[in-house]
Amino acid sequence: MGKPDGGWYDETPPSVMACMPDDGATNVNSQKVVIYFDEFIKLENAQEKVVISPPQLEMPEIKATGKRIIVELKDSLKPNTTYTIDFSDAITDNNEGNPLGNYTYSFSTGDGIDTMEVAGYVLEAQTLEPVKGILVGLYANMADSAFQKEPMLRVSRTDSRGRFVIKGVAHGQYRAYALQDADGDYVFNQKSEKLAFSHDIFVPSAKPDVRQDTIWRDSLHIDDIIQTHYTHFLPDDIVLRAFTEKQTDRHLIKRERANPERLNFYFTYGDSIVPQLEGLNFDSTDAFLTEHTEMCDTITYWLRDTTLINQDTLLIATRYHTTDTLGQLVWEADTFEMLPKVPYERRMKEKKKAQEKWEKQQERAKKKGKPVQTEPPTTHLDVKITMNDLTPESLARIVFPTPMAVIDTTAMHLYMKEDTLWTDVGLHIQPYDGYHHYNAGDVKRYYTLRPANNDGLWQLNHEYSLEIDSAAMTDIYGYSNKALKQSTKLKAEDDYTSITIHLTGTGSAPWVVQLLDGGDKVLKEVVCRQHTAELKYIKPATYYLRAFEDANDNGIWDTGSYADDRQAETVCYYPEKIECKAKWTVEKDWNPHAISAERQKPGAITKQKADKEKKVKQRNIDRARKMGIEYLPQKLSAQ
Repeated sequence: MGKPDGGWYDETPPSVMACMPDDGATNVNSQKVVIYFDEFIKLENAQEKVVISPPQLEMPEIKATGKRIIVELKDSLKPNTTYTIDFSDAITDNNEGNPLGNYTYSFSTGDGIDTMEVAGYVLEAQTLEPVKGILVGLYANMADSAFQKEPMLRVSRTDSRGRFVIKGVAHGQYRAYALQDADGDYVFNQKSEKLAFSHDIFVPSAKPDVRQDTIWRDSLHIDDIIQTHYTHFLPDDIVLRAFTEKQTDRHLIKRERANPERLNFYFTYGDSIVPQLEGLNFDSTDAFLTEHTEMCDTITYWLRDTTLINQDTLLIATRYHTTDTLGQLVWEADTFEMLPKVPYERRMKEKKKAQEKWEKQQERAKKKGKPVQTEPPTTHLDVKITMNDLTPESLARIVFPTPMAVIDTTAMHLYMKEDTLWTDVGLHIQPYDGYHHYNAGDVKRYYTLRPANNDGLWQLNHEYSLEIDSAAMTDIYGYSNKALKQSTKLKAEDDYTSITIHLTGTGSAPWVVQLLDGGDKVLKEVVCRQHTAELKYIKPATYYLRAFEDANDNGIWDTGSYADDRQAETVCYYPEKIECKAKWTVEKDWNPHAISAERQKPGAITKQKADKEKKVKQRNIDRARKMGIEYLPQKLSAQ
């Protein structure tokens, strides 16, 4: 006896049976398009995947019902214009999900159809990551102002590889732009909108070409390789590097009193003048210590007096610079209350609860005959010291949680072990301004530590011990540190490797070469001024390299500006991984411009992975194998 069998799977994609108006029709005046298929279909993510050119300022209505797709354009049709509706891979059959493929419908309101295409890639300027879903458009108007005043002529959106194809292009000269269009007007008018632009002018063209298509018998065996003739449209290698402009407008984002002892102000951009505070229900004369970032976009006001710390409501009048509608800095006045997240009464209850818990612990210890403390534990200053994985050129770091009143460097000792003897080599401590760009203002909380001998360099294969006496450091609230001791040992030179990079084709501007881990994170960087960069004391592992042209020689990557006609600083990736082994020296010649940007970044560290291509599932092959017969699609269809 047999059992019911549903038969062979449907592996045939839906087919277009008819269109109204006809696909490729001319002199069209209807704003409604109906496309008929030979089976029931689905339309997936129409708002994201379906792109209409010329761009529609009023959102068109796109819907799939049964065996048809209906598109209703809301904008008036433009005369003598080719319209394309690019469905990408959004169309599949209803039952098995067989994809139609990249389908584009077109018509013209004039006497002819424009059939040219241009293609390329959009990449993140800083990381060369593919930018998915960004709008890409063409302009025939070569004026720089067109991007800010006129909607794009023809548009497309990038796929998961950052790839775009703009169809229905007429003969002529064009420039390409990319825009993360926040307000749907197809023009660049907000600094928050990611953009890409190029001054390259191109003329679309086409030529006959041949490609080889592989026909697979199954997943392992090739049945045939055939040559397919097709029309090759050019250019197909446009590369746009997208960036977001630096936010230079200054506005207050928020203010908060997360901790009772400090007030925080956060701005969108910096200013040379910190906000002026005046207490309305307290005397603000000499009440604050000010700490701010280098740009003054984040400002912290530390309260000096514990009386004010214990006061829940601080009524404050403030004046600060903000950007007006004309883009100018003006004074703005404000009055507000600053309340701590945890009020004073609750803090006292928690303190009392902790005291009672300690007393009960002592009572239980006394009953059991164990040692009893006569005084509650002292609250010490929580000092963070980082001395891990030091190399000769590293800096140890020390961070204080609050503003310091006293730092007694004579009570801080750095010892180095020579054979079996420990020697005091002296300690050099200085404020560090690289930690989130803080350490500006009245407060210094971030410091670096290094030996006072040997030119301030740590010695390989030596052990160090940092010892700090108790009460060597006291903050403005009277809290002191307990005795601290922290040791570290540097590895031997043979435990490391080094990388030497010889840059070619880079011109005279300095480049910053960066060593990356498998997560695309910068581990080490060096400025290259003479075409050679040396990265020393590298642990054995697998690494990657990135470099950027430091056009303004400030040591950091800078974004671009459309108003200033400035591209973001050029970033390039070494296209291969770098294997580092102990005792080895890796030496590489690298021309950052030798490979096109979209092919530079290694796939292992590319975060934006390509979406899985929609394909027919080919389940009939497995079914035929289980039945012990050969799968011949033409015979099955005949049955």
